[in-house]
Amino acid sequence: MQNQTTMPSPQALPQIELIRYFNAIQPITQSFIDTLIAETFTIQVKKNKFLLSPLEPNNYLFFVNSGMVRGFIKEDGKDISTWFSFGKEIIGAFRDPSQTVKPSIEYLQALDDCELLAIPYELIDKLYLQFPETNILSRIIFAMKYHQASERSILARIPSAQKRYERFVEMSPQGITQIPLKYIASYLGMRMETLSRIRNKMVRSKTDAA
Repeated sequence: MQNQTTMPSPQALPQIELIRYFNAIQPITQSFIDTLIAETFTIQVKKNKFLLSPLEPNNYLFFVNSGMVRGFIKEDGKDISTWFSFGKEIIGAFRDPSQTVKPSIEYLQALDDCELLAIPYELIDKLYLQFPETNILSRIIFAMKYHQASERSILARIPSAQKRYERFVEMSPQGITQIPLKYIASYLGMRMETLSRIRNKMVRSKTDAA
């Protein structure tokens, strides 16, 4: 029988938030924790620097201990934001599981100074083989990610620029105050001038209503 879960030693502090994240979804065993501690590692990424680009192999998922990250692609010389993360979750670039490992088309960029845990895909394969709870964890995490992707897909299909912005405000009130406006504009598929006009209009409406 596997040992009951205990919290790691102070030497393993970078993994504590990831362990709490997993335990909140599905209790994990001490052996699972020990494997995470041994085979994940911390990286520090300065503001505006890349975690990943298409020039690099896509070998890791990341858990965001602190900071804010965005995913984006480049098209015709312009970058298009695809998602944002505000921390305490697992992130990664697009990867087709049916193909051999190759660079992703996505860039991952730190929007703050960030601390992240790198989780090798090889470790994930090992967890599947050795720890049954991995199947429950992955099923729930994939369901959460699918819901987020569905929300983004719905947002992208709203024809009205103002309605897209209103939906974004509803979905991500934190993002409105923390994400630079140029990245919000690219995420919502509009020019900065359009976003500024919509924001000013909404401010005037609130002022008039008051």
